[in-house]
Amino acid sequence: MRSRSSAAVLGIRKLFALLLLPAAALAAPAQDAQREPEIRKAVQHAIDQAQCFEDKFDSAVWYKMMEPRLRKRVPDRDERMELLKNVFCEANRAGEVKLAPGLVMAIIEVESGFNRYAVSYAGAVGLMQVMPFWPEQLGMRRHQLVKTPENIRMGCAILRAYLKRENNNVARALARYNGSVGKRVYSDKVIDRWTRWNGADDLGRQPDRHAELKPAR
Repeated sequence: MRSRSSAAVLGIRKLFALLLLPAAALAAPAQDAQREPEIRKAVQHAIDQAQCFEDKFDSAVWYKMMEPRLRKRVPDRDERMELLKNVFCEANRAGEVKLAPGLVMAIIEVESGFNRYAVSYAGAVGLMQVMPFWPEQLGMRRHQLVKTPENIRMGCAILRAYLKRENNNVARALARYNGSVGKRVYSDKVIDRWTRWNGADDLGRQPDRHAELKPAR
């Protein structure tokens, strides 16, 4: 069994090798889940609107509830706070349909285990496992896939687009996000994790929007 340090080195080597590959070499079925034009448009819009709104009271509650839960998963305090800030800001981005921050946390946990350097077998990178063709199409650089703000921004934009397509049916939107339409293993796993991260999902919401996102199956 490899030590954790040697496994980490191998992971970083794999990441750098991936970032040097041409986009054509990364073709895989999992890419199709994020390549469609409407998703590209949604992600570009999120990137163009780089500044996100954050309510001070809501953010204080968010940090106090979530920061202790994340300590074991993300030991570095600055990295932990950056992740929480970006999840909350992107989930509550002004002018966009609000996401449940706990749902975003659950996706990150399942997709990458909160490891921003994670690389999947299909080549997806970072916290929310975004495919490497995105930076080239959006005028960004591939190394930004391991940057917390950029990765979460793109991941949330993709999730919003699929929620819109699926009329806010979370389970079906998650299946599209993962490229596993018609299967429930991934969506069930994320929804199960969501119950562990919720508790602050109504922050910043209006009363008539509380029922917007439901983990319908």
